[in-house]
Amino acid sequence: MKNSSTIYKYWIPVIFMAGILFSCVNDLDTIQKVTYDPKAPNETSTNLEVLYTDSGYARVKIFAKLAETYTSPEHVTKFKDGVEVDFFSDKGVVISRLTALYGEVNFKTGIITVRDSVVLRNLKKKQTLETEELFYNQLNDTISTQKYVICKRDGKGVIGRGHGLKTTRFFNYAEILEPEGKVDFSDD
Repeated sequence: MKNSSTIYKYWIPVIFMAGILFSCVNDLDTIQKVTYDPKAPNETSTNLEVLYTDSGYARVKIFAKLAETYTSPEHVTKFKDGVEVDFFSDKGVVISRLTALYGEVNFKTGIITVRDSVVLRNLKKKQTLETEELFYNQLNDTISTQKYVICKRDGKGVIGRGHGLKTTRFFNYAEILEPEGKVDFSDD
């Protein structure tokens, strides 16, 4: 009798533990099907600050409260909670600042797109550009839009308005493609 109770005493827990160990399956395909979302970003960052430099000097600084990076279908980083971009002179001084409620960097094309309440400000000349969408092409250092734009200068009010615009990242001059009214970019 002692012999059979000893068998039950040791073998029942062993069989129970073996059942538990062999019943657990970690099939990666099944786990990915349950947890994988193809629309989810590959990376998410908060309070992101990226500084682009050339020869040791700052050229462009991007700050965003929330950044989401996707690698497919295109390699892009989206700034859905606002973005601020500072453009530096050759001496490392911030010349202009670009702000918007939404931004996107396309790493393949080198184009930064900003939308919604877009403001580009030349801090030295105290002039401001307001529009709903801008494209900054990093390859040729130009900023452009086809949307309606308003250009202002502190102390002078509106100095230009119209549809479409081309300028540089410093916004030291601007070409309004379809101007409306008088355009005044003099330094007076």
